[in-house]
Order: sequence, then C-alpha cells, then structure tokens
Amino acid sequence: MKYNRYMIGGLLAATLTVGVSSCSSDFLDEELTTKYSTDYFDTEEGLESLAVSLYGNIRWHFGYEWAYGITLYGTDEFTSGNDLTSDAWNEYDSRFGPSIQGTNRNCPQPQALWDEVYYGIASCNTIIAKADIIKDAEVRNRCLAHAYFLRGYNYYRLTAQYGGVVLQLTPATGVVRNFTRASEAECWEQVISDLRQAYQLFKGEEFTYGKGITWTKATAAHFLAKALLFRASERCDAFNSATKEADLKEAIEACTYAINARSLSPNYSDLYANWTGVDCATEQQDEILMAAGFNNSSSTIGRFGNRTYNYFCPQFSNFSNGWVKRGVWIGDMDFQRCRPTEYTYAAYDHVNDARLWKTFKTVFGINNLAEKDKGVELGDPGIVMILNSKDDHTYDGYTFGANKQGPTFKDDAGRLPEWRDGKRQTPTSGELTSTPGQWIPNASVLYQNGQYVAPTFMTPGYKYSNFFAGINKTVDGTRQAEKGDSFRDVIMARLGETYLVRAECYARLGDFASAKKDIDVIRARAQWKQGENRSYYVDGSKAFESNALNTGNAATMYKNSNLWMNTYYLSNPQQPVTTEASNLTNWTWDNLPAEDEAILAKLGVSGQKERAIQFILNERTRELIGEWQRWETLSRTKTLVQRAKAFNTEAQAVQDRHLYRPIPQSFIDGLKNEDGSDLTAEQKAAWQNPGY
Repeated sequence: MKYNRYMIGGLLAATLTVGVSSCSSDFLDEELTTKYSTDYFDTEEGLESLAVSLYGNIRWHFGYEWAYGITLYGTDEFTSGNDLTSDAWNEYDSRFGPSIQGTNRNCPQPQALWDEVYYGIASCNTIIAKADIIKDAEVRNRCLAHAYFLRGYNYYRLTAQYGGVVLQLTPATGVVRNFTRASEAECWEQVISDLRQAYQLFKGEEFTYGKGITWTKATAAHFLAKALLFRASERCDAFNSATKEADLKEAIEACTYAINARSLSPNYSDLYANWTGVDCATEQQDEILMAAGFNNSSSTIGRFGNRTYNYFCPQFSNFSNGWVKRGVWIGDMDFQRCRPTEYTYAAYDHVNDARLWKTFKTVFGINNLAEKDKGVELGDPGIVMILNSKDDHTYDGYTFGANKQGPTFKDDAGRLPEWRDGKRQTPTSGELTSTPGQWIPNASVLYQNGQYVAPTFMTPGYKYSNFFAGINKTVDGTRQAEKGDSFRDVIMARLGETYLVRAECYARLGDFASAKKDIDVIRARAQWKQGENRSYYVDGSKAFESNALNTGNAATMYKNSNLWMNTYYLSNPQQPVTTEASNLTNWTWDNLPAEDEAILAKLGVSGQKERAIQFILNERTRELIGEWQRWETLSRTKTLVQRAKAFNTEAQAVQDRHLYRPIPQSFIDGLKNEDGSDLTAEQKAAWQNPGY
C-alpha cells in the first residue's frame, strides 16, 4: 500500500498479524489491510491485530542504506569504504541538506525516517484513541502498552534526529496539511510521558510474542532511561536545568529495573558471532530487550527485508584474481559501505579485550583458484588483516597489499597457524605453529613505523580503501541467494547498553564509584575467559551448515572460505600462546586504560566528569560498535564535531548545525496555511533547522 508524506485519517498500518506464536512465521505474517474496511479498527479484534502489527513498523529501519546512513555515518567509528552510495551523510558537504543529491539513487533522503515513523505513530494514535472498545482489561492494557511504547520510541527517533517535530497525538481526519512544530523540550516531554505510560502498563517480563521479540517492561525501562538521559545531556542544556538531576535519578531507577529483571549473556560471542540459523537460541537471549524480527518465511518480508549484511564487509572478491569468491557460503556481501576508522581499532586493548577478536573478521580462506602455480592452495588464507598496535614495529619492513604480490613472512615474529594441514581452531583448542615463509596473497597491517597505514592497502585506482577488517554482527549464512534478504533478527536494544546508560547517569551525578561498578560488569564479560583459544573466530556464516544450499560445490566453497581463525597472535607478535584469563577491570578514573588515555589526550579532554563521559563513549564503541546509534549518541553529548573532526578524515566539514538533521524539504513543500495558501519562503525557512 503506497502512502504519501501527509498524515491521512484512516491510513493505518499496512500490515496486520494473523496468529501469534514465539518467533514463528505466524507471528510475522503480514496481510494488506485492504482486506478490511477501516471499520475493522472499531472492533476488539481489529485493535489487537493493529497492536501486534506495530512490530512490523520497526523492521523498516534495516531494509536499505538508511540503516547505517542515518545512524553510523559521519561519526568517529565509521567512514566510507570505496562505495560512496551514502557518502553525503558521512562528509557533510554541500550535498547534505533538506534534499540530497547522492552518488546514486540509493542514497537515503532526510524524509526516509520522517515518513516511516509517522506511519507507525498513526497506528499508535488509533489504538490509544479507541482502546476503551476492548473490554478485557488485560488485553486493553497490553495493546495500550504497545501503542505508547512505539509512539514514544518513534518520537524518540524523530526528536533525536531533528529536534522539535510535529506532535500528532490523535488520529488525523482527512488530509491534514497545516501543522505546528513543537519545541525540542516539548517533544522530549512527550517521549518521556509515552515511555512512562508504557513502563507502567507492561506486565513485567511477559513474553507474549516470543522472547527476544516481545516488548516488555524492561524494554520500556531501557528507552525511558535513554530518553531521560538524552534530556539531561549537553544538547538539551538550553532547557534542561530544572529537570536534569531528577531525570538522571529516574533513569537510574528505570535501568535498575531492567538490570534486575534480565540477565547478561555470559559470552560476548553469544550475542552476534554464534548465530547458527533462523530463530536460533541466539535470538532468544535474556539480554535482548528489543529486536526487529525476521525469518525465512516469504510472508514475513513485507515491504522491507533485512539487508544489513551488505554494509560492513571489505571488497574481498576484488582481490587477487577473485581467489576469495563471494556467495551465500560467506555470510556477508562485500558492499564495503562502513570502514572502521583508526579510532575504532585503537579503542580496544588488542591483547586483553576479547570483543575485538569476537567482532572483527580478519581472515578469509581461498575458495577459488584461477591460477594454480602461485604457491597457494584452496583453503589457504587468502586475506589476512593484522590488527597491530601503534607501538608495534614487527612489520615495518614488510610489503603488504591487496594484489597478487602479497608479503612473505620471513621470521618467527610473523607466526601463522598451520593452515595447510587442514586444522581448524575451536573455542578451546587449536595448534599454533611458527611457519615462516608462507605467502599470503592479500595482507594488511594497521601500523608501520608508528604510522597508521591501513587505508593505503587497496586495489590500484580506487579512491577510498576497500580493504579493511569489518564487523560480523549482521552476517547470515542462511540466505537463499547471494543478494537475498537476511533471515536473522536485528538487535535494537540490549542489557549491555543499559549498564552503560546507568553508568553515565551515575557519572553525571558525581557517583563515580557506582559508575565504575557498572562499567566493570561489561568489561569483565569482555575479558578472555580461562581456557579460551584466542585464535578462534566464528560468525553467522556458520549458519550455512544448515542451509539447503550446502551441497556440492557450495559446501566446498564454504569449507575453504571460513577457516574459523583470527590474527590475534600475528597482531600481538610478542604475546605468548596462552589460554589464561585476562583482566580489563584494573583501572581507575585517574588512570584510565592506556588506549583511553591516548584517545582523551588527542581530544584534549580534562576534568573528572568530562573524562568519565568520554571514557564511556569509548566503552560504548567497544561494546556497541555498529549497533545503529552512534550518531545519536554523539549528537546527544555534543561531541559529534569534536570526535568526527579528530577521527574521521572524510567528515572534516562537520559543524555544530549537524547536531540536528535537516527537516525534509518534501514535507515542508507540502505544507499549507489554514486558509489553504502555500507557505511563503520565509515561513518555509522558519520550519527548517538552523544552517540548512
């Protein structure tokens, strides 16, 4: 069903859910509401169906390029790979405005988020306005909880992006083209009010529609805390002085409910890397507070399937005569949109923080030999990315690159696993040997001679680097076609962030001891556990083992592509082979970890509160990299300009005005005065955020 940019009375959700079961295809099934008249929403059955259909509204966020363009680009963590589809969002140049002339037609427009979330808000308004039709109090409260939550969440997204927006809180009648723009303060008050309502209405941790999918009291608590923290943060300093302390205390209470009601997953790998297939146990973890649900039923795709697997991978298929051929046996596509910055790699303790090695893919196996006389075999490492540190000089004299003339490791400092014997690492075992002299056709390092050189290893003629270690949080080996939709859920909120939200609230209130306790819960999980094999790596490509396509040549390609190894020991050449536990909690506010002190020194940060907030921003990178919220976080703390200029070489045009997105020109151009006349140029300018 096509919809326009206006709020039209009677235009409700485009989807209805028929049947409900835990993460099943029934739960996600969609039917066009054209099957029903609008009178259907004057019935108990219709309103409950509409409430369940609200889950479909959040799947939009992960359908196309806007997934990363409006959430990750233009920050300190990611910059463009060689594909520049959405680079206007990253570079903040003259193209970025109320309408964007992108590199190609896939570049997301400012109205993308605006249109879709108002579409969901219209459905919520209908449920709230007509809820008294539902006689069963438990059903009525469940429907209202869902409606208030999604309306609060959608207005949260709008206000975080645009500042003050239109607060439409009742069903519109007819075509409405005259609106009043609320202030940012009024919008945050409404967001908080809606999320408070949802928090009160949800019946604890009742997983009505499937664990990992269902919104619960903890889900509402998490976003209520985030909204309160946003209002108490620097971007809102012009109007939050009277509410700041109370907001932080209420946020702590909300976080505490969620933390007490739910539990963290014990191993960071369990959150993303150990994804084994559609509706697997990974998607049912207690830590997951909100997820966009997908599966392999054709009826669940709707207008927007999950395309996030496309955006974080280097252009591996372009290296060395295509010796690493892409396909469904490798769980992501090499669209190379999001390239990590130097800051992102440098934020980790490369020796002791397991999150780095459980998140970044650093080895691809050769699966397609075009030339058999180059000293390599199928199943050998074809692409090796060494994530060394700035003070490592092991590889200063080596030649690296993405061409056929790759490096030969000539001494024991370049230890490699014994690839050729077909050995595979496991989580707790695997034989590591020094094999000097093995040739790797494509290899890179982060540093040589103390200089960051990672972007220089690329295919000749490419403007930006297409050779980098990407993250694995979206990898899906169950796809049915190379460019088919992903079937895995997308996590939108989890308890790991809740701890960091509470820690930031404590720090802002001056309770640094409590803040450290919360941060250390997260850092303790990030440590290597006793007995873990630090060379082991896994990702969602593993799900290909249960894919019906895993036969014949595809099965061979899968085996040769995925070696389940990382470059931990190549990247830390002085580190002895060990399975001992590591420690990330031995730090103080006056003596932060070395990697954090280096980052804060570059930013010129001083003062305990400022250092604490910046340290938490670093910890959010380590814990939440690629989880669709970095721009919002830096805008909230007014660190966007500071951090983007310091760490994103392509975002140097960023200015204070970019703390807010432009109001979509398509919306402004459609507005009318009460008498039906068009807005004047001055009236249109008054609608727009400053600087656009």
